[in-house]
Amino acid sequence: MENIEQLEHFVKVGLALARQTDTTQLLEQILQSAQQISMAEGGTIYRCNGQQLEFATLINHKLGIHQGGTSEQSPQQAPIPLLVEGRANDSAVVALAANQRQPIIIDDVYQSDLVNQQKARQFDQAMNYKTQSMLTVPLLDHQADVVGVLQLINCLDAKGEVQPFPQTIQRQVIALASLAAMVITNKQLVQELEQLFEALSRLLAKAIDEKSPYTGGHCRRVPVLTMLLADACHEMHEGPFADFNMTPADRHELTVAGWLHDCGKIATPEHVMDKATKLHGLHDNIELVAARFEIAARDIALNSQLDQASKAAQLTQLRDDLAFLRACNIGGEFMSQDLQQRVHDIAARYQISLGGQLQSVLTAAEVTNMCVARGTLNDEERRIINRHIDITIDMLESLPFPKHLKNVPEYAGGHHEKMDGTGYPRGLKKEQMSVQARIMAIADIFEALTASDRPYKKAKTLSESLRILGFMAKDQHIDADLFRVFLQQKVYLQFAEQFLSPEQIDPVDLTKIPGWQ
Repeated sequence: MENIEQLEHFVKVGLALARQTDTTQLLEQILQSAQQISMAEGGTIYRCNGQQLEFATLINHKLGIHQGGTSEQSPQQAPIPLLVEGRANDSAVVALAANQRQPIIIDDVYQSDLVNQQKARQFDQAMNYKTQSMLTVPLLDHQADVVGVLQLINCLDAKGEVQPFPQTIQRQVIALASLAAMVITNKQLVQELEQLFEALSRLLAKAIDEKSPYTGGHCRRVPVLTMLLADACHEMHEGPFADFNMTPADRHELTVAGWLHDCGKIATPEHVMDKATKLHGLHDNIELVAARFEIAARDIALNSQLDQASKAAQLTQLRDDLAFLRACNIGGEFMSQDLQQRVHDIAARYQISLGGQLQSVLTAAEVTNMCVARGTLNDEERRIINRHIDITIDMLESLPFPKHLKNVPEYAGGHHEKMDGTGYPRGLKKEQMSVQARIMAIADIFEALTASDRPYKKAKTLSESLRILGFMAKDQHIDADLFRVFLQQKVYLQFAEQFLSPEQIDPVDLTKIPGWQ
């Protein structure tokens, strides 16, 4: 019956340790279980940090001491080095046990050569205490590396008298130490894998940012803004997000999605990602156009059928048309049909002779690019850019994410969807998307609007950016409820204070922003 009770106790302890997620509380729980098994008055558990042992928790029932762990009092003791001047530290029993990787059992501390009696006596005199029996057990992982040390003081018998630690209790404590070391090691391995994966996510995001100097901080800023808005929703206690809550695991999952949201851009050609002007390829072809205009100017000057006044008028018009094309090449928010027609007229108006062949000063491809209505990308280049989200989803869905990261592909892959179903790549509607994916959509757009590192557009101010987002909320392109939280909780201002220039942070009148009410 006693063995069955012991087995049941170990099962309960093992389950309790396995469920514990906080390392500090885990170490304290190990110490408390060891004291319960051994009926020890006092005990200390250390965590191994490099070449030293750090106090994690100290508990002495008789003295009423509880330091470290879940207590409000930090341990007063300094870390204990495992090595002193390059040699194993033999002045502390816990260091000896760790270095020897063997339990150390002492029946009477004052009679033992292993214990510094001066320190023991000083402690006992100061605390009116008597340290007698001691059991020190190193916690070893699967590679026999020390992850911690457990030390118990003064084993009590059934009458409450101090006795040496019986062999049965020694075996039980050593078994508990082995179980505890396994649990600690597993948790450390999980944490290290989490840290490695997050570091790889950030590394990939940095590689994308480095690949395109014109979007250098995008992959770094979007995760920050995503979490600012997610935290604001988490704090809401009424309204549509009253039930939205995030655990630390949920926050980690969304953070990873934020860092990976544009990972597909690793496959996007640089000349498309970095297209600063409408005629930009490997270089800006506007200079080739300017060279053709020089030839056209030569042809006008040499045309004997024109008088001087006609030549002067045509050369003035030529210069005006080239200046117009240079301005169009920069791109912008909108190019009207009239301006697009002027590009076609210029292409038809000027014919130059090269190698005996007449040709326009603008090629058909240049006309197409010059007539791009918004920004600098033509339809084909826009398709190439948009393709990055398909690649992102393909890449992320191919990864064997663990259970607590299983939503990363959905969160990261939905930031170009629109609430009315007109977004891409899957044409999802609001009800088909998670709150997290809708949050990322707002973060991605707001960062792009306020970004100051894009050569094809001027960074917008806060009020301009919020006004644009307001119209997008009104048109059901972004989540209107989330946008109101974005405004109410001043998420935009928290982000601006971190990343925007002072000139961009202008006064915001919420009453003038569509979607505020």
